[in-house]
Amino acid sequence: MPKVGQAYLDARRNQIVDAARARFTSHGFARTSMADIVAESGLSTGSIYRYFTSKDEIIIAVCEQGSEAFPSALTVEAVNDFLEHVRAMAREKGHARLVAQIYAEAALSPALAAIVAKQLAVMREAVADLIRDDRQDDAEEIAEAFVTIGIGYSQQLAVRGDLDPAPFARALMSVLQG
Repeated sequence: MPKVGQAYLDARRNQIVDAARARFTSHGFARTSMADIVAESGLSTGSIYRYFTSKDEIIIAVCEQGSEAFPSALTVEAVNDFLEHVRAMAREKGHARLVAQIYAEAALSPALAAIVAKQLAVMREAVADLIRDDRQDDAEEIAEAFVTIGIGYSQQLAVRGDLDPAPFARALMSVLQG
């Protein structure tokens, strides 16, 4: 039997994670079984268990892949573009619902909480780095507020549906301008 390469293995693992993400987004973690992930992926049960021993491991893999296209500058235009990206991901891919589920699950799962905490720290540091020259003394506090408002917008999209990002953009700019 020929040996499969790493690219093939990575592609199968990504296929499983993508299938799980789609199912989690539409049905939630609690209403998605391993059998649902098998069906969504089109792979066999054995194939799924080759890569993951449990649904919890798949949830962690989905979370580890998550990242937002964070702004590279903190201008009005960049902040608006960032929030429009979050909005588009919510509309087109149900991303806000998935993130809301990840946060809820992280409150119960120490392993998932560690991943989410690391991702939040990376976001806060990215914001702090962009403002540190102008606001050295309170860059970390401003970054904390900025990330919190951004997450709040995502959570509102998950619960309330499509929302105009303009008030959130104004709030973020107010935080930045002090």
